[in-house]
Amino acid sequence: MSVRVLNPNAEVLNKTAALHMTINAAKGLQDVLKSNLGPKGTIKMLVGGSGDIKLTKDGNTLLKEMQIQNPTAIMIARTAVAQDDISGDGTTSTVIFIGELMKQSERCIDEGMHPRVLVDGFEIAKRATLQFLDTFKTPVVMGDEPDKEILKMVARTTLRTKLYEGLADQLTDIVVNSVLCIRKPEEPIDLFMVEIMHMRHKFDVDTRLVEGLVLDHGSRHPDMKRRAENCHILTCNVSLEYEKSEINAGFFYSNAEQREAMVTAERRSVDERVNKIIELKNKVCAGNDNSFVIINQKGIDPPSLDLLAREGIIALRRAKRRNMERLVLACGGEAVNSVDDLTPDSLGWAGLVYEHVLGEEKYTFVEQVKNPHSCTILIKGPNDHTIAQIKDAVRDGLRSVKNTLEDECVVLGAGAFEVAARQHLINEVKKTVKGRAQLGVEAFANALLVVPKTLAENAGLDTQDVIISLTSEHDKGNVVGLNLVDGEPIDPLLAGIFDNYSVKRQLINSGPVIASQLLLVDEVIRAGRNMRKPT
Repeated sequence: MSVRVLNPNAEVLNKTAALHMTINAAKGLQDVLKSNLGPKGTIKMLVGGSGDIKLTKDGNTLLKEMQIQNPTAIMIARTAVAQDDISGDGTTSTVIFIGELMKQSERCIDEGMHPRVLVDGFEIAKRATLQFLDTFKTPVVMGDEPDKEILKMVARTTLRTKLYEGLADQLTDIVVNSVLCIRKPEEPIDLFMVEIMHMRHKFDVDTRLVEGLVLDHGSRHPDMKRRAENCHILTCNVSLEYEKSEINAGFFYSNAEQREAMVTAERRSVDERVNKIIELKNKVCAGNDNSFVIINQKGIDPPSLDLLAREGIIALRRAKRRNMERLVLACGGEAVNSVDDLTPDSLGWAGLVYEHVLGEEKYTFVEQVKNPHSCTILIKGPNDHTIAQIKDAVRDGLRSVKNTLEDECVVLGAGAFEVAARQHLINEVKKTVKGRAQLGVEAFANALLVVPKTLAENAGLDTQDVIISLTSEHDKGNVVGLNLVDGEPIDPLLAGIFDNYSVKRQLINSGPVIASQLLLVDEVIRAGRNMRKPT
C-alpha cells in the first residue's frame, strides 16, 4: 500500500498474484518453444512487419525475432540467448527447463510451501547434478589427430535438430572438415576463419565446402582472364590508383606538351608500383605456364588495371580486410603493405582461380590450395529463408564441433543424461537432504524429465509410456535414451547420439538460477517513472 500512497498511478501485483504472473509467463514461453525441440520438432514461421518470412526451428532466432512484452518472459529469453552466445546451442532446452521448474514449483506452492524452501532444494539439486554430469560424461582424446567419427556424431546430433535429415547428414561432413581445417595446435579455434558465403542459386543440397576462399566480387577489366590455373597469389594492401594531393594545388601550363608532361609525372609513382609487381610476375612466371593473381585491399585505377591486363595478370581490388587475413591462411605467403621489397617468398599459391557470374553478382573462387588454415562454406539455396535456415544451423554445427574439441568429452544424448540425473537425484541425493528442501530436490529431478517428455511428444509418442520404459531401464543399470522412431529405449552410444558437455553444464547452471530468482519475486511494481539513469 505504501507505493500507492507515494504514486497513485503505480500498478502493483503482490504475493500470490505476482508469483502466478511469473509462473504463467514462464509456462507460456515454454509452450511456444516446446514444439521445436529435437529432430522431430515443428517449424515456426515468423512474418515481419514488411511481410518478409523467416522459417526456423532455432530457439535463439525465435527468441531474438519475437516481440516479447512480459517482463518475466523477457528475462527467460535473455538467459536462453546468453546460453547460445556462450555455448552455441541449448536455447530451447533452457526455456523449457525453466518453464518446467516453475510448473513443478507451482504445484508445491499451491499446497502452502514457501518458495524459499524450494529454492534451497534447487541449489542442492543443481550442485549434485553438476557433480553427476562430471562422472556421467564420456571422455574423448583429441590430440593432434582428433577422432573424426565422434565429431561427426556430435555435429549430426546438433544439425538434425535444425534441418531435415538428408541435408543435416550432408552438412555434418562439411562442418567437421571446416573446423579441422582451421584448427592449429596449441591455439584457440577461431571460427571467423571459416567464411560462410551464400549464393541464391540451385538447391540446398548443393551446399559445399571450398578448401580455399570465395570472394564476393570479380576482376574489373574486360580483358582479364576468367579462369587461371597454377596461380601465384600476391595479397597486398597497396594503393594502385592516382591520389590527389592533400592541399588544393593549381597547375598552369601554356601548351599541350607541358600538360602531357604533368599528367605523366602525376602517374609516375603509381606506374612505378605497378611495374614492380609486373617485374615480380615476370621473375616467377618466366619459362612456365603459371599465372599471377593480385588481390588488393585498396583500389586499382583503370590505367593500372590496363597495364596489369596486358601482362596477363588477374587483379581484384577492394577486398575485405577479413578476407585478407583468410587469404594468407588459405594460400600461404604474406600480406604486403609496400611493393619495395617484393620477393617470391611473399607469394601464396592456388591451383585454380576462377570467376563465377550469377545474375549481376560476381564471385571469385580460390581453390586447390596446398595447406589451408582457412576455408569457405558455400551455402546454396533457391530462396532467402532456406539460406537463412542453413546459415543458422551451420553456425550451431561449427560451435558444437569446437566445443567438443575444447571440452575433450561428450555427453550421451537422446534424453539419456536427463533420465539418469533424475534417478540419481531421487534415489541417492534426496535421501541425504533433511527437511522440506527434499521437495525442492524432487521438483528439480522431475523438471529434468521435460527433455525426454518433449522429445516423445514432438515425435507423436505417449509420454507416460516413454518415461516409464526409460526409468525402468535406468533402474536396471542400463543407460538408455529415447528412439524417436518407435518410442523404444535405445543405447545412444551405439546410435551415435551425443550432446556437448559445455551446453549441458551451462543449462544446469543457468536454469535453476533464473527459476529461483523468479520464485522469490513477491511484488511486481510498475511505478510509472522512467527507471533509466538520467543522461
